[in-house]
Amino acid sequence: MDIQVNDHIFTKKNHPCGANEFLVLRVGMDFKIQCVGCGREVMLPRAKIEKNIKKVKRGEEFL
Repeated sequence: MDIQVNDHIFTKKNHPCGANEFLVLRVGMDFKIQCVGCGREVMLPRAKIEKNIKKVKRGEEFL
């Protein structure tokens, strides 16, 4: 799956704050993502992120 920095990902499960949209800050074996709802930053392994993604919006679509 091709995910890049500044992409917005929508997950199957909501964050505890209720949002399901995250901004990708770092890509590699681990992803660093930031919740759009509350701003919390989380690092998760690539396998877990790719399993839980519902939709990806490229960073250019928001400009």
